[in-house]
Amino acid sequence: MKGIPVVDPRWRTRLPSAPLVASPPPFSIEARGATDVGRRREHNEDALLVDLETALFVVADGMGGHAGGGTASAIAVKTIQERIRAARAASPASFSSPTAEDAANFPSVLRLAVEAACRAIYGAAQEDPTLGGMGTTVTAALVAGRTAFLAHVGDSRCYLLRGGRIFQLSEDHSLVNEQLKAGAITEEEARQSRFRNIITRSVGFEEDVLVDVVGLELEKDDSLVLCCDGLTNLVTDPEILEIATGTRLAEAPERLIALANERGGDDNITVILVRVDGERKT
Repeated sequence: MKGIPVVDPRWRTRLPSAPLVASPPPFSIEARGATDVGRRREHNEDALLVDLETALFVVADGMGGHAGGGTASAIAVKTIQERIRAARAASPASFSSPTAEDAANFPSVLRLAVEAACRAIYGAAQEDPTLGGMGTTVTAALVAGRTAFLAHVGDSRCYLLRGGRIFQLSEDHSLVNEQLKAGAITEEEARQSRFRNIITRSVGFEEDVLVDVVGLELEKDDSLVLCCDGLTNLVTDPEILEIATGTRLAEAPERLIALANERGGDDNITVILVRVDGERKT
């Protein structure tokens, strides 16, 4: 998180202390996402959402077998989209030109959407024994005005690309990351660990979940990359930066997926690239 303009400890974003009289024009954004089954798996248990109308982007990496994992990730994406679309329908202006009060509410809106997805997945598993134990990671980004809000559970990731550098905004909820933070293993050992796919937090495995919510002020020419561990286990952060910033938007997610597949493609691979492209004309 070094170098990221985060201030407010509640949401890790800089929120104005007084209502804005006239908000600056929001940024124009473009996005593209892609997903692939990889080279080793028979089924794709990932799900993704690119919703430019609400500026909502979600990557979900399901777990619990073909039926369970695919169901969990699909429910997560569907539920989060429904909740955010309902919030936008109730208050369109807060999404297009948010005041300081609107911005302060967005973390709760996004967190509640992920919590609703958690309850929906857990409820579906209780009704169908074949889906027992299913869950999913969720990494969701919502852009409102000039601010991006991130909700995160699991070991999928969101990166900020800015000024030729790459910053990981999300924190992996994984056994390996806990070992890293404790100093028990090195980064090289973490990359090779047989426990690297064990996560410590997921959406839907239990009825309730703790959701990380962060936010940051966007700048012109920023990019966000949302992806699952099927990419990050095989492609380094510098490689993500190089391809995401040096490739046409329409091609970048597929190029990242192709690189992961070249290196074995041992899991499903999902990538969303979001680019900020100056002020939208109003």
